[in-house]
Amino acid sequence: MELIEDIGILDNTKKEEHCEVRISKEGDIAAAKKLYIESYGCQMNFSDSEIVTSILKKEGFDTTSSFESADVILLNTCSIRDKAEQTVRKRLTQFNQIKKDRPEITIGVLGCMAERLKSKLLEEEKIVDLVAGPDAYRDLPNLVRKAEEGDRGVNTFLSREETYADISPVRLNSNGVTAFISIMRGCDNMCSFCVVPFTRGRERSRDPHSIVAEAQELFNNGYREVTLLGQNVDSYKWSPEENNKARLEKNEHANSIVNFANLLEMVAKVHPDLRVRFSTSHPKDITDEVLHTMKQYENICNYIHLPAQSGNSRVLELMNRTYDREWYINRVDAIRSILGDECGISSDMIAGFCTETEEEHQDTLSLMDYVKYDFSYMFYYSERPGTLAAKKYTDDIPLPVKKRRLQEIIRKQQEISFARNRQDIGKTFKVLIEGTSKKSPKQLQGRNSANKVIVFDNNDFKKGQYVEVKVNECTAATLIGEVI
Repeated sequence: MELIEDIGILDNTKKEEHCEVRISKEGDIAAAKKLYIESYGCQMNFSDSEIVTSILKKEGFDTTSSFESADVILLNTCSIRDKAEQTVRKRLTQFNQIKKDRPEITIGVLGCMAERLKSKLLEEEKIVDLVAGPDAYRDLPNLVRKAEEGDRGVNTFLSREETYADISPVRLNSNGVTAFISIMRGCDNMCSFCVVPFTRGRERSRDPHSIVAEAQELFNNGYREVTLLGQNVDSYKWSPEENNKARLEKNEHANSIVNFANLLEMVAKVHPDLRVRFSTSHPKDITDEVLHTMKQYENICNYIHLPAQSGNSRVLELMNRTYDREWYINRVDAIRSILGDECGISSDMIAGFCTETEEEHQDTLSLMDYVKYDFSYMFYYSERPGTLAAKKYTDDIPLPVKKRRLQEIIRKQQEISFARNRQDIGKTFKVLIEGTSKKSPKQLQGRNSANKVIVFDNNDFKKGQYVEVKVNECTAATLIGEVI
């Protein structure tokens, strides 16, 4: 899953580290309780916050953009890196200062950090009133009531069935153009560096009928792009028998297993003007069938996030990624062969994993040269308690070495990103306008199919409109052009 707290060349459409998800509803009812929620980490957490808000709105809560006026403050957290956890702790300290003057405030931690540190947060440090894991959000009204009555509410039960398929998310901080749709939850991969299987539980796929219905509703409400989310979307698999659901009606897949390629096609057919993206693909699972489906439908975006983590086969084995360098290159070659060189590819890279040698680090740099990623999410290795790597391996690469290797990866990516963007100068792309440029209200920005941000002059175009933009110049992160 792509992180929203990143280092290096970023997808400019993502939010920066510890970005807050907040929303104010016009015409707040004075009597309603106020909910303030912040999200950290990956896109899945931001999507989950929309589910949480929907659940609490049904209990009479209104959202607020001011935590000082909130009755309930919730932090939806990430545990994948220590830095993210430390950021949350600093925020909790701030909120507890407010609680000294307003002891009636309820402070809660949701998500992966809640699952991992529930006892410490509740009993030892006593800095929160409730904790709820990723599968316990339906229980939040009850947990809030317990907290208001003076008890500490906790539910971190991991379900093998919960997908929240019946809940219509409240779109937070929405631009009204793009939206996330969660298609599955949990993860069955046991990458040795990752806490997700322990904090989000086993993998389970959501009913495709509910996914298509959500996409249709979003399109009807003016949205023009959806991103299908999962820890590993390529392993999506649903069938009426295995999932104990009613058979899909009026659908060619009604009596068969629905895999990810099938689901992509179903969502693409909602409307030709609805763009479809997805994240994240696992190199061991992405199939040629998915690539051919992408090629068949113009509205399935020509972009794949394909995390490598390392370019060395021995390190990949230690990471338990279940593929080697050769396999990864085979999948990249298939992408280029079927979808062409203009297909955007991004990656995750970890510098300084346990026992990584200088030669193995060079293998990562050479893989970057081979693939020519449009951008990457880059980190140095941060040992996470409870993971397989923490139990089996020594974190033996000195921090200065990790940081130096990371900087080399970042510099390499900057060079490649700039070179890839220069190739787009003179080309014309179909761009979905998402809003005003971050740097100037006189300019608009959107993305092309390959997920590259394009900035152009605002000549009374509207959000949600498609325009043809010719690229005239670029930076390493952005294309700059004019509407033709």
